[in-house]
Amino acid sequence: MKFAERGIVNRDLVNILHNNVRESGQVVGDVYSLAACNEIGHRRLMDMMDEFRLSDLEGLAAFVFARSREATLAAIAALPRGRCENVMRVDGYGAPIDIAVALDVAEDHIAIDLAGTSGPSPKGINCPIIYSAAYACYAVKCAIAPEIPNNHASLAPFRVSAPGDCILNAQRPAPVSVRHVLGHLVPDAVLGALLRMLPGRIPAEGSGALWNLHVSVRPQGGVAAARPGARSAEVLLFNSGGMGARPQRDGPSTTAFPSGVQSMSIEATEHVGPVIFWRKELRDGSGGLGRQRGGLGQVVEISASAGHEFHFNAMFDRVAHPPRGREGGADGAAGAVRLDDGTVLAAKGRQHVPPERRLVLELPGGGGYGPVAERSAEAREEDRHYGY
Repeated sequence: MKFAERGIVNRDLVNILHNNVRESGQVVGDVYSLAACNEIGHRRLMDMMDEFRLSDLEGLAAFVFARSREATLAAIAALPRGRCENVMRVDGYGAPIDIAVALDVAEDHIAIDLAGTSGPSPKGINCPIIYSAAYACYAVKCAIAPEIPNNHASLAPFRVSAPGDCILNAQRPAPVSVRHVLGHLVPDAVLGALLRMLPGRIPAEGSGALWNLHVSVRPQGGVAAARPGARSAEVLLFNSGGMGARPQRDGPSTTAFPSGVQSMSIEATEHVGPVIFWRKELRDGSGGLGRQRGGLGQVVEISASAGHEFHFNAMFDRVAHPPRGREGGADGAAGAVRLDDGTVLAAKGRQHVPPERRLVLELPGGGGYGPVAERSAEAREEDRHYGY
């Protein structure tokens, strides 16, 4: 029986979606999958409560919140008191943006001040303060209390502030549609501020924001001139560059941080729309050198299928300002956006790829950590396999 027939998904909602969105099959499928997740979660919760003879969750919740807050406060108390600061420059949209962070560590809280960050943008990369605060707190928690459950009690001791004319505290009517492009870079800026306070625990900068690629594929010459079998499609891809090197280990390659998003397989993506992947491979030599090497980015080469062409919306960063190394490590390789004939394209905005050309994305590599002279002979031998 379908979810709509069982009342789990409202039939009117399904009809509205089917008749008012461009890719109704995908959107309705998303709604059904979310409904299925919620139903399974509900079943398992009820089974757990039956197993332990719980009539409600109030007592359990209170225990978890109390222990989470106590553990977070203990982690803060173990830090040295004082202020640490960092400024990280990224590409922005049309002009570079500085993300400024000052952390003040007190006995029972950490204040995170974003004053000094660049002003708002006319483009949609502005971030509401709740979004900026979430990623700023996430960075601090990863550094000082990674094992503590993530809930309101464990986050309460982190206090985030930003001036109203700051791109990380967007005010109405500032556009915020692609806020992740800047918001996903906030953790590296915060971690950079913590570097001197927590030596030997903070990784180098990584690629940060996902390289989301929104492709609009159309029949060549328009629908009216399309040959049999031609079709239109909207395809969204999630691609990740390299993470920064860690003090004791190389950075993970093509790994999303701070996002946890993974992309579909290229086979599944090619099934969704008339696109062809010619390459999706590690980008040799893209990780910054150092005692520990930064994670590698990747190269993605894509074209429309025969009889089609496409536009794409670029939402990329770390092209003009690559991820920086730490403690003597080299910067990671900058990203690049181009056609297969070498034509350089913009890192942001809607652009056209001619039918005879392929789009090539070269994603950034993570920064290195520590002096390269301290890199082990075994690691140097491995590096040779990756183009160093």
